[in-house]
Amino acid sequence: MSSMLLRPTLWTLPALAAGIIGCGGETGPTQPAAPTKLVFTVHPTNAAGAQLITPPVQIAVQDASGNTVTAATDAVTVALGANPGAGTLSGTLTVAAIQGIATFSNLRIDRPGSGYTLAASAGGLSGATSVPFAVTLTFTAVSASGNHTCGLTAAGATYCWGDNTSGQLGDGTTTERLTPALVAGGVSFATVSAGGIHTCGVTAAGAAYCWGGNNGGQLGDGTTTERLTPALVAGGVSFAAVSAGDYHTCGLTAAGAAYCWGANFFGELGDGTTIDQVTPGLVAGGVSFAAVSTSHFRTCGVTAPGAAYCWGWNPDGQLGDGTTTDRSSPGLVAGGVSFTAVRAGYNHTCGLTAAGAAYCWGFNGTGQLGDGTATDRSSPGLVAGGVTFAAVSAGYAHTCGLTAAGAAYCWGLNAYGQLGDGTTTDRLTPVRVVQ
Repeated sequence: MSSMLLRPTLWTLPALAAGIIGCGGETGPTQPAAPTKLVFTVHPTNAAGAQLITPPVQIAVQDASGNTVTAATDAVTVALGANPGAGTLSGTLTVAAIQGIATFSNLRIDRPGSGYTLAASAGGLSGATSVPFAVTLTFTAVSASGNHTCGLTAAGATYCWGDNTSGQLGDGTTTERLTPALVAGGVSFATVSAGGIHTCGVTAAGAAYCWGGNNGGQLGDGTTTERLTPALVAGGVSFAAVSAGDYHTCGLTAAGAAYCWGANFFGELGDGTTIDQVTPGLVAGGVSFAAVSTSHFRTCGVTAPGAAYCWGWNPDGQLGDGTTTDRSSPGLVAGGVSFTAVRAGYNHTCGLTAAGAAYCWGFNGTGQLGDGTATDRSSPGLVAGGVTFAAVSAGYAHTCGLTAAGAAYCWGLNAYGQLGDGTTTDRLTPVRVVQ
């Protein structure tokens, strides 16, 4: 039998390997899409004036399909879009994207307003605009005097508004402001006091700064030069509080030592002279005070045990020492009443006892002493009506008090409705402010 030789069949796949390798086509492997636009991924939300906008604003670099381009490192810049409060945006305004995201961690806007927006831009990319947001102000304390007012935020930012003829608003200008303007210089204050044409503040570390009119040396910086922004008070004294009067200022140390500076027409600096001082001078007498209050050519202080002292101008008995004689050093207020607080008005003074009784003394032509008469008093007289007060404040020719329950009462001059009782009738005793 003859044999047959069978040759095996050989199968070949000549293009298989090549086809697998070349599946990307002639252009090579697939590339990420190119960045084309910016998109806010974390929008600014309502913020407090001059405080960090939180959470931090984030802006993504995206492609045309809305995907974040994680390889993008574009420099992204933000600016104010809508600016309803004429505010200024501060912080790091240009940030390089990291993995396609630009994060702005320290943005601030200094002025309040509703409807702010941020605008984002980067070279070669379409820009973006944030949703509208508000910047608000919340104050922990306010101080009003003369024709301007200042407020302090919890973070220590100070805003002032009103007349600015002498730079008392501290914003670097002499422009009147109808809304709060941030005090320039970036100083964070713990307390602030508005005077006649100047303002002063104290930092948490005890440094005192003043700004505005300085014709009497009331800024305490060693000059009589007007300052449009805060100037450090000279002398190196560490203060716990300051009180700005019309043309002079007084400060109190943590140990209770009182220092005054500025105009000294009637002895209001309390140093035993009537010589102006352009830097802080120690008040004579060695009295340790818990608080001081300045006003028109006059200063008053109260000690921790409750004794009240006043010095300076006294034509109407506003020093409360039983005379109408000016004093260039502290004089004890007569009557033996123990006070927790004393507030000096224009030409009258009022004090409050621990039990909530209010006493006033000085000029009383429009009933600002609240004792039911229009007769001046050179020593404390009890405010009529039997109202128990938690706080009292003496103004130009009227006085107001606040009860622990929040009811407000006022008395004295009412020509402009300042008593808040719905009339323009002067009141010789406290009337409740209309609710």
